Amino acid sequence: MTAPPRIAVIGGGPAGLMCARVLQGHGFQPVVYDADAAVDARDPGGTLDLHADSGQIALEDAGLMAAFRTLARVEGQAKSRRDHHGTVLNEFVPAEGDEAAPEIDRGLLRTMLYEHLEPGTVRWGHKLLAATPVGGAVHRLEFANGAHAEADLVIGADGAWSAVRRVLTDAVPQYLGVQFFDARFDDVDTRHPEVAAIVGEGHMFSTDGAGRAVIVQRNSNGVVRGYVAFRAELDWHVAAGVDVTDREAVRSHLLKEFGEWSAIMRPLLTENDGDYVQRSFWALPAPLTWDHVPGLTLIGDAAHLMAPFGGHGTNLALLDGAELAHAIAKEDSLDDAVARYEAAMFPRSGQLAGSSNTALTRFFATTSPDAPHLPPDHAQEHEDYRTRAAEYRRLRAERDR
Repeated sequence: MTAPPRIAVIGGGPAGLMCARVLQGHGFQPVVYDADAAVDARDPGGTLDLHADSGQIALEDAGLMAAFRTLARVEGQAKSRRDHHGTVLNEFVPAEGDEAAPEIDRGLLRTMLYEHLEPGTVRWGHKLLAATPVGGAVHRLEFANGAHAEADLVIGADGAWSAVRRVLTDAVPQYLGVQFFDARFDDVDTRHPEVAAIVGEGHMFSTDGAGRAVIVQRNSNGVVRGYVAFRAELDWHVAAGVDVTDREAVRSHLLKEFGEWSAIMRPLLTENDGDYVQRSFWALPAPLTWDHVPGLTLIGDAAHLMAPFGGHGTNLALLDGAELAHAIAKEDSLDDAVARYEAAMFPRSGQLAGSSNTALTRFFATTSPDAPHLPPDHAQEHEDYRTRAAEYRRLRAERDR
């Protein structure tokens, strides 16, 4: 590359910020555009685990493992499984020194990445409307606030409903048939000791084998996030006559829907602080590929939105960002860099997206209630992360010689 390329990253989530961080480490000056007004302008969601074979590799590449460890919760790797009567079916406590998948709040991760970028890298309040080719591989970017820019490479890191993806493929997210209410419990150990006892140090999953589940997760600062999930049509609340903005109406509905759940589990449904937030699960077709378009590519959810089972989404997003940045630094042209990145990303994300979507469907199945709900072997899962991390590093070292 004989001149510094103009690189525009659309989206200031983990994928986009990681890509920008690693690009800056290679001497590039990307610009990140994000629709949010600021890094903390909205609720970023709950906690996530960063895997040794993906998210942690990206953090190492970005020089951010030390910063991550000051925020992460190793104890948050603990997991338990209960039936809907509260009986413990399975427990996992990480061994001493096990750091295969520590937890970190989504908001803390995003802020950490943002604070390690050069000042002025992110342009907040820039919602992309269109990316239009203007010759060669250059695209003109038009934003909702009236701003515009041109870029030699546009990296779509703009999530599930990506505007950049529309230029590359007609694929759109499909509803997976599962709704959930996101709730939170504040100062949980003092104000909600019964919830604290159930969730423990990490996660608790519970299902009744009839398409209903409750998942609660420890976050930082004494907060637990809870997810009350069930199979339903998108407009279920209309047919049920439930105003989803009315906390008491939602509680009443959940008590009826989860009527067979025991008194031990009921506080997870009804004792939350604040309102319920209605959400739903969506995924892109998997595997998803597209024909190459000069000057454009996708990372993160824009490329491979998937069900959250397995926790692969953000981990792949971070790895996408780092790998694309490395490819840009190593290849002779942006086109070659994108080709190198996509050749690795397509099969990796396709396999994990397919397995994650299948796992969610099976978990919420209303038939064959036994086998689909068996918990994974988390100790083996952690060992697999470490094994794959070593193999990834070995292959990358061979490739980069």
